[in-house]
Amino acid sequence: MRGVELSEEAAADALSGLRLPHDRDVVDAFARVWWTVLAEPGDGAAGDLVARFGPERALRIALAETDDEWSTARARWQPRVKPSAVRAALDAARRSGAALLIPSDPRWPRRLSDLGAHAPHALWMRGARGGLGEAPTVAIVGARAATPYGESVAAELGAELAAAGVVVVSGAAYGIDGAAHRAALSADGRTVAFLAGGVDRAYPRGHEALLSRIAASGAVLSETPCGTAPTKWRFLSRNRLIAALADAVIVVEAGHRSGSLNTAAHAATLGRALGAVPGPVTSAASAGSHRVLREFAGVCVTSAADVWEMLGENGGAAAGRAAPDRLEGGRTDDMTRLLDALSPRAGRDPGEIARRAGFSTGDAQSLLGLAELEGRVARGEDGLWRTLRERA
Repeated sequence: MRGVELSEEAAADALSGLRLPHDRDVVDAFARVWWTVLAEPGDGAAGDLVARFGPERALRIALAETDDEWSTARARWQPRVKPSAVRAALDAARRSGAALLIPSDPRWPRRLSDLGAHAPHALWMRGARGGLGEAPTVAIVGARAATPYGESVAAELGAELAAAGVVVVSGAAYGIDGAAHRAALSADGRTVAFLAGGVDRAYPRGHEALLSRIAASGAVLSETPCGTAPTKWRFLSRNRLIAALADAVIVVEAGHRSGSLNTAAHAATLGRALGAVPGPVTSAASAGSHRVLREFAGVCVTSAADVWEMLGENGGAAAGRAAPDRLEGGRTDDMTRLLDALSPRAGRDPGEIARRAGFSTGDAQSLLGLAELEGRVARGEDGLWRTLRERA
């Protein structure tokens, strides 16, 4: 099977020295490590295959050389079939002291199963606190470029909720995320951070100390293996995990096209209670929050008491609410993944681009052609592809 050994002996050897859930799950765990390397976060085909056959048999099907219903997805995974990449991820996890969580682990966040085929295959964790999702959990999210008003409100909410035993979850970014995490820690409460890259890579770098503090009393989590770089696509995909883990999602401050609206869209789709903090009608920093109130019928949050009321309803007020298609901040697409895999300086061939983005080589070539027509990329005389401008 393309040099991939899945015996119990081989799995135990590969995972030696890694913090594991149960010895009896060693083959299952090793297969899931492979899936975190092969598939991009939220890959529905991979999730469906694993759900139907289990991770070990699903991996054998994915790596088989046959023409069947999985052929399209198989072409997407094939560029990443590299045992060396799996070894590198495991080595990085050992060096950083990261633990591997799989669904059979008692510490696995059960709420993530609400994502169905888009649930993560495994989670990498820095931290030692179990029972994720057992206590009331609130996601506090918002803009990186937050105003003093937004950071003050996020801190007040985070501190009051954490002091009362609520787990505060966010994405560890600058601005609202960081304010919520720090406030929860200052109240001696628990907080959880979901990263878009490997848990061994502090991002942003300025929050390295904050992430260490979060890991000491709560957890730092990611579905991407150690050593993985964060990309725009992975930030957007990561947001579904923040929404799924929470009982309620609160958007404190967000611009009109903020990525926080992506989290709100996932929360609405999952039926989580959803609220937003109002701001001045003249403030661009609150335009996204006002969209949540208007277009999602979100709860107006002015204090922790409002959040407690939302938790008391168990999110029922949000059940079945659809995410408006017109929220641009909620969309993730293949072009985003393609551009994430390119650079304006280092030229890359379609095979390398496919591996980085999680596409088949054929799909990468098709998207490159479309991006070239749109003036986003160009192929040099060396035959390699580059973006035409720096991406935000």
